[in-house]
Amino acid sequence: MTDHLAPDTSMQAVTLHVEDLDLMTRYYRDALLLHQVELPATLALTPAERAEATALGRDGEALVILRRAPGLPRPGRGEAGLFHTAVLFDDAAGLAAALASVATTAPSTFTGSADHLVSEAFYFTDPEGNGVELYHDRPRDSWGWDGDRIRMASLYLDPDAFLRDHLTDQARELVTTAPDARPDAGPVAAAGAVVGHVHLQVGDVPAARGFYVDALGFEETFSMGTALFVSAGGYHHHMAMNTWNSRGAGPRASTLGLATVGIQVPAADDVAALRDRLTRAGVAVADDGTTLRFDDPWSNHLEVRAATSR
Repeated sequence: MTDHLAPDTSMQAVTLHVEDLDLMTRYYRDALLLHQVELPATLALTPAERAEATALGRDGEALVILRRAPGLPRPGRGEAGLFHTAVLFDDAAGLAAALASVATTAPSTFTGSADHLVSEAFYFTDPEGNGVELYHDRPRDSWGWDGDRIRMASLYLDPDAFLRDHLTDQARELVTTAPDARPDAGPVAAAGAVVGHVHLQVGDVPAARGFYVDALGFEETFSMGTALFVSAGGYHHHMAMNTWNSRGAGPRASTLGLATVGIQVPAADDVAALRDRLTRAGVAVADDGTTLRFDDPWSNHLEVRAATSR
């Protein structure tokens, strides 16, 4: 039995509790160029709850699930929870189309950009304060490693230069058209995209390592004291945890924002191995036969299922 997650482990949809479902749907659809897709059949919701939820993604697969949760407060800046959901595009052209769309549709939500050596990334805050990263990876054979530690940095990345280099004429025409008058986006918005990684705010990095590496089974790829980056299968990172705003934070209260982080492992045997590993580590796990549901030390909720159970 291995103590690590399978190499083919991947991130799945992030579910957010939102106050204004229509506003948030427009942002992820019209600004970020995600498509409205069917809610996953594995989503444990009643018919009434499904009527108050929307899924957005690419290629028919949900990347972000929005659930209306009126009455919940917004999380405080120093609380544990979501730092950002990172959408990984297949190529620079697909990323440029989404970047140009946000620039024309919701420019005030842009918060920054960075060349991370392994990737080029652009950062945003959605209308309810949830962080979003849009990025593409450089080829894996160009990534630098020092043993089992990835070389990453945060270098200046000029958004205008990126658009000049990568935005196609077709994408430029699409994003300069009002969202309600846009034609079928065709290949502009059909380029593949997945949840590349999920970055969390936590209260303590050593405790995060104890949970996400020692118990859950990710491998540490990078650490900078106040932040930890972990992955499966040699990716630069599938998850990250930082204390930049949340040092010392305790378990989360019920708020708007992060509801669930989804993780997919290849097979049922991987789910069973993880259940046993978490149980040995003293983590309370709910297992319905297809999905493991459990919380990290800050009450960030995670769900893990096998690819064959989707």
